[in-house]
Amino acid sequence: MSALKAKRALFSYPKYWAECYGTAPFLPTTREEMDALGWDSCDIIIISGDAYVDHPSFGMAVIGRVLEAQGFRVGIIAQPDWQSKDAFMALGKPNLFFGVTAGNMDSMINRYTAEKRMRHDDAYTPGNIGGKRPDRAVMIYSQKCREAYKGVPIVIGGIEASLRRIAHYDYWQEKVRRSILFDAKADILIYGNAERPLVEVAHRIAAGETMDTIQDIRGTAVIRKEPLPGWRGSDSTAIDKIGKIDPIPNPYGADDVGCSKSEFKKAGIDLQAEAAKPITIQPARPKPWEKTYVKLPAFEQVSVNKPLYAHASRILHQETNPGCARALFQRHGDRSIWVNPPAFPLETHEMDAVFGLPYQRIPHPSYGDAKIPAYDMIKTSVNIMRGCFGGCSFTLLFAS
Repeated sequence: MSALKAKRALFSYPKYWAECYGTAPFLPTTREEMDALGWDSCDIIIISGDAYVDHPSFGMAVIGRVLEAQGFRVGIIAQPDWQSKDAFMALGKPNLFFGVTAGNMDSMINRYTAEKRMRHDDAYTPGNIGGKRPDRAVMIYSQKCREAYKGVPIVIGGIEASLRRIAHYDYWQEKVRRSILFDAKADILIYGNAERPLVEVAHRIAAGETMDTIQDIRGTAVIRKEPLPGWRGSDSTAIDKIGKIDPIPNPYGADDVGCSKSEFKKAGIDLQAEAAKPITIQPARPKPWEKTYVKLPAFEQVSVNKPLYAHASRILHQETNPGCARALFQRHGDRSIWVNPPAFPLETHEMDAVFGLPYQRIPHPSYGDAKIPAYDMIKTSVNIMRGCFGGCSFTLLFAS
């Protein structure tokens, strides 16, 4: 069942047949490790710009273990040499798809300072050594996967892909670039927290569906010629006015109405009478956002028109509430990006189950005694949240 129609429990799918192989101590990173597990192939191979730390603070470990819990055989290729396709063939051809991520950080932020100077360290690399991932890692890794095994579906995700799902401003080139789906030549992009959409993608590919039919999953973006059938559209200018922005009123102005009892009394409101009124249960209201998409200005427009770019960016940020967000549609030449509404967040028991999977909570043994600073920082910590609560302007420049 499509995730747009109903929210399916994360661990409710029938397990894939390969569950009989059991749980891997570490997800394999070499053929020798696959042989030790009795595997002849991987169902899914994850390519990441980070070192492999089997800990729930590292995206590849979370995704790998969640897919393993669904019964899939998952391999990891961490920080591959991107100069040739050979490193991307280390585990053989995946039966279902490649999953590509730049890692926990955007690769451009990881490699350059705000002054566009090259960094010489990398907290997600053994020994804190810089230069172990390429610029625009999602694009480069995806292209190498395509070069290694033509015809294998490529699913991109993580922060780097999420933040570039529509036409976006690139700080390093100082221009607006098109959606990363076009440059990466990937089949589907998963944005935000990936567990729910990725599990559905995996099971639908395993059931024999092709990528051209997997277009309607919440939390994903795909390339299409036209909107999904049966959806009605509205122009973005009907939602957000383009032009001069009115100043924000001062919330601490002298004309504010206070919330004290005396203020209610002056306004003629009897709090006790209001509290004594019977509660009326309102009938269910229609949901006008369902099966509705917002047509954004085309890439060709936002790339040369700053007010239109700001307008499109504002709409992207407005349509991020899973409860009422609409799909987005943006032309890029003769094709378009279709962004499905965000995935529903995990329920408490689902989140508990994800964090309770059999992580080793240490780096892969192949790194020996090499220090991985990002791991050293969190190795004795407990996750209490997901995402960033700070709302910093420099992250909101990229954040969804």
